[in-house]
Amino acid sequence: MSEKGKGAAVTLNKQDLRRSWFKWMASSEQSNSYERLQALLFCGSISNCLEKLYPNKEDLSAALQRHLQFYNSEADFGCLIPGIVLSMEEERANGADIPDEAITGLKTGLMGPLAGIGDTIVWGTLKPIIYGIGITFAVQGFALGAFIPLLFAVVSCSIAYWCWMTGYKTGRTSIHSILRSGRINELITAASIMGLFMMGALGSSYVSLTIPLEIALENMAPIQIQSILDSILPGLLPLGCIMGIYWYFKKKGQNYNMVIAAILAVSLLGSLIGIF
Repeated sequence: MSEKGKGAAVTLNKQDLRRSWFKWMASSEQSNSYERLQALLFCGSISNCLEKLYPNKEDLSAALQRHLQFYNSEADFGCLIPGIVLSMEEERANGADIPDEAITGLKTGLMGPLAGIGDTIVWGTLKPIIYGIGITFAVQGFALGAFIPLLFAVVSCSIAYWCWMTGYKTGRTSIHSILRSGRINELITAASIMGLFMMGALGSSYVSLTIPLEIALENMAPIQIQSILDSILPGLLPLGCIMGIYWYFKKKGQNYNMVIAAILAVSLLGSLIGIF
């Protein structure tokens, strides 16, 4: 059977979903790379489902390449994404007209917001609370304090499992609704906008670049270059840095190692001569 939906319909069962979820949870943070972060494991964790959906070698190869694109999200709440993706792949394998852009755009649009939710709830709230309880027991001499942190792993895996299965079930229903209403193009556009919005928000939060240079004037306070730039547009230098990297990617291709090397070189040189 190919992506055109020839032959009998193929459906993923709970065993398929559980196997892919287990592979994800077993090593979700162990295959990160500078270029694609969690993409390799995302593809590897759902590979058994893709093999079932696409017996045709060419279709399977295309599906695997589709999920080797950049991906990064929180491991627990982010499980909603592969769940939804598997439901979309299942519909596509059975003949639904779902383009690559719809699947990739959905991943890009959701991974940022879900990462924010997961980091806040799981790592910023649940983990400190559970570990704090364990420390309280431990300092009082109770051996139970050494085992309470294991509760965090149980809670974390439970959240991830629920999100994985819920993503598949609700995603499957929502895809039917979207296909019937012809809103697939709206989904692509919305997911793309969300992805760009999150990239802009992350860039403004994590890119820090200032110029400490001052122009000394006789009998006057020195002119601070950074203050002038801030009066024009706060965050002008970080924005220029991000747009420069975007221009490079658009014109020269996604050579991440070259960009990293260039940033390090410019940063070191700027620090040595006092610009940054």
